[in-house]
Amino acid sequence: MRERQQFTIFATDRGIEVIESPVKSLILSELIKRELRFQDIVRITGKSKSTVSKHLSDLRMAGLIVERPDPADRRIKVFSINSRYLGKLRRKKRGELDEEKTEFLAKHLTSVGDPFEFFRLMFHVLRVELIKEGINIDPILHEAGLKIGEVIYPSLGAGNLEDLLENLRRFWRINRLGTLKVESTDPLIIRAYDCFECGLLPDIGESACALDLGILEAVFGRYFNSDVEIQETECYARGDERCSFLINP
Repeated sequence: MRERQQFTIFATDRGIEVIESPVKSLILSELIKRELRFQDIVRITGKSKSTVSKHLSDLRMAGLIVERPDPADRRIKVFSINSRYLGKLRRKKRGELDEEKTEFLAKHLTSVGDPFEFFRLMFHVLRVELIKEGINIDPILHEAGLKIGEVIYPSLGAGNLEDLLENLRRFWRINRLGTLKVESTDPLIIRAYDCFECGLLPDIGESACALDLGILEAVFGRYFNSDVEIQETECYARGDERCSFLINP
């Protein structure tokens, strides 16, 4: 079966760039992780040097990447990202999520009586419509979560890990983001029930808590004073009965 075409979306100082080429998308996705030398990009893509040179030239002209000489050998070029990843767009067959969307709206629209629940529903309707059109805005939600986490961290009063977890649970409850429960502290596993971000989404077969991940990443990154890796091992949007986050300093 032929794969549906997928585009990646990046933001530059000049505006938004939609990348259709799978090779260019691969190059950019690798440069997001780290700087790469020209020969590394040739190896990763499996393309000829002339093909890679053409793609790199196009990306540089679009303002998506920059290059510099390798300090150890100025004949070697080193490339790095010069843009921000916004998401991806995948061509989907119309109607693929129509049935789920209809059930979703019928179930919740008629029962809304709380302003908070109404705006929560609006948020989910928007996400469902974006998903239906094949638009992934997880990178934007994750970036927003990081900013929120940075802002709220000082108010969480993290004297120790137990205090931090208790205050984080309280923050989630007060702001009606869901109910957090700590499964264990070694390894650190947090469960989320009645998740605001994905609890009303249809089963889309993949995790959808990018905002929550960003908040948790910022909060625990500040607490541990180091980068943290957070894996969402369960999610309502994958058909699970809760969301679960494994946090590794």
